Amino acid sequence: MPPKDSPPRRRVPGPAQRRPGTAGRPTRRPAPPRRPAPQALKLGNPRPRLRLVSLGLTLVMLTFVVRLLQVQAVDADTYTSKAKKHRFMSVELAAERGEITDRAGIALAASVDAYDITADPKLFTPEESKSPNAPEQAAALLAPILGKTPAELVSKLKTPKSRYTVLARRQTPQVWNQIKDLKSVYTQKARDDQAKGGAGVSVLAGVLQEPSSRRVYPNGDLAAGILGYVNGEGRGGGGIESMLDKTLAGKDGELTYPQSGGRRVPTAEGTRETPAVPGSDIELTIDRDIQWAAQRAISDQVRKSKADRGYVIVQDTQTGEVLAMANAPGFDPNDLSQANTTSMGNAALQDVYEPGSTAKVMSMAAVLEEKVATPGTHVVVPNRLHRGDRLFKDDIDHPTWYLTLNGVLAKSSNIGTILATGQLGKTQAEANQVLHSYLRKFGVGSPSGLDYPGETAGILASPSKWSTSQQFTIPFGQGFSINAMQAASVYSTIANGGVRIEPTLVRGTKGPDGQFAPAPAPEKTRVVSEQTARTLATMMESVVGNEEGTGTKARIPGYRVAGKTGTANRVDPELGRYRGYTASFAGFAPADKPRITVYCAIQNPTKGSYFGGQICGPIYQKVMEFALKTLKVPPTGNEPTRLPVTFKPGE
Repeated sequence: MPPKDSPPRRRVPGPAQRRPGTAGRPTRRPAPPRRPAPQALKLGNPRPRLRLVSLGLTLVMLTFVVRLLQVQAVDADTYTSKAKKHRFMSVELAAERGEITDRAGIALAASVDAYDITADPKLFTPEESKSPNAPEQAAALLAPILGKTPAELVSKLKTPKSRYTVLARRQTPQVWNQIKDLKSVYTQKARDDQAKGGAGVSVLAGVLQEPSSRRVYPNGDLAAGILGYVNGEGRGGGGIESMLDKTLAGKDGELTYPQSGGRRVPTAEGTRETPAVPGSDIELTIDRDIQWAAQRAISDQVRKSKADRGYVIVQDTQTGEVLAMANAPGFDPNDLSQANTTSMGNAALQDVYEPGSTAKVMSMAAVLEEKVATPGTHVVVPNRLHRGDRLFKDDIDHPTWYLTLNGVLAKSSNIGTILATGQLGKTQAEANQVLHSYLRKFGVGSPSGLDYPGETAGILASPSKWSTSQQFTIPFGQGFSINAMQAASVYSTIANGGVRIEPTLVRGTKGPDGQFAPAPAPEKTRVVSEQTARTLATMMESVVGNEEGTGTKARIPGYRVAGKTGTANRVDPELGRYRGYTASFAGFAPADKPRITVYCAIQNPTKGSYFGGQICGPIYQKVMEFALKTLKVPPTGNEPTRLPVTFKPGE
């Protein structure tokens, strides 16, 4: 037993116990598993792979080379043009339209600064605008300003594969200022949105402007029937604007410049400009002041008479120049949206109507020229005259009149005119032929010579086709038709000593170089002899100066006036039959030294008188007096020759 304080012994394991039957044998450990002997790594042949890779690279390089040759050599021009198309932007440089002035150079139609409102459609795509409906948003904002429908603007803003479209042409500076202010508001909103982490894109960013010009008419509706108007594309839509559109329009230019994102790159090279050639100015024969007086007079009377329309023409008898051509009602070419389409033409040239008794001067001219009667020839005029299948009468019932040929014209007798013209041939058919030839010489049935768009030539059948009634109505102005310019030209022919001068509206043109080129001289045609013209002028003085004449309201103190009244049955253009009247008056002054012709006609007066002497005589008087004073035409001071109007039976 070990002592108490000695440390504990370690137990040592004893020798292992052998299993029974194994005594004396040595202990064997199990052999580890056999591992196969390592074999040497055999590499594949790299040549096929290298050939394959080389072949692939060769094909790729060959493709690039072929494509490069195609781009740089074969299709070089095509790709160059495509590159230029996308890199460069071309815009039209509108030529400045020429002015239209009166004979004194006062502007009647001019062009002022304006803007074409354009857009870059690409900037309205969803990718660029960051909005799925940017075109619709922009169209809704712009439509009220541009006067367009939203649908119309949307279609332009969605123009595929385009960087340029015109939303509206020739807008006033005020319109562009409205759009510019609106753009500023939406640009600020975009900045605020960007500051908050949004897309920050303005739906109006792609709206731009280009300098242009706009047509204005400083005098409003004055001479609108002559001038016409300019349409939305800047081309003449009527009148002189249409008739001389090429001369006025000039030739547009073109500006091509490098662009990026629809904006011009000012520092880039390649800008090309073909300058626009301005149009030429047109100087008319019109006198603005006389035109104003004529337009005011006819407008007032048409309104008082509650008539369909009326016209006044003033012509220089010595030159054929038209000094005024007024229509009522008219229109303001500055605001076509308010114009009545029936008033937008030039009725003085485009209306066709039966002239009535103002045409009797042509019948009298034929009678005098053929020497079948003289101013003093006696004509017995019954209350009714039977010819063909009709009974003819004058404008009033009367006892048998004993008139001279001068009196037939002074009292405007239809029956007397039929009797006088019946002497032009041995038979009525021969008389018809002679009368027809004189009507044609005076210009009836042919354009006036103005070459005005839409002008009517009138209606005059060949004498072989005259009906039984036409044989006797044509001498006093029914059964054929003319326009107002043709009627005025008849009186100017008599005033000019029997020589017809084609009327003119254009004095000449002034090109961009400032050189004035006068218009070609008008054609002149002798219609009747000077003696016949002077005699007829004296007879026409009886219409105004004699108390028995029908034109006393046309008198002008201090001046000798020659004139003729007219009251014709009117063919209603809608019904195609006679309804209402055409009232007219025509004449010239001074009668013994003519300088000015004035013709007036009013269609279908429905209030007050419908006689030409009563409602057109005063217009003639006002316009003629104003024209004489404006042109400083003095009275001749000569006493008129008093021709007898009647004769006593048995003389």
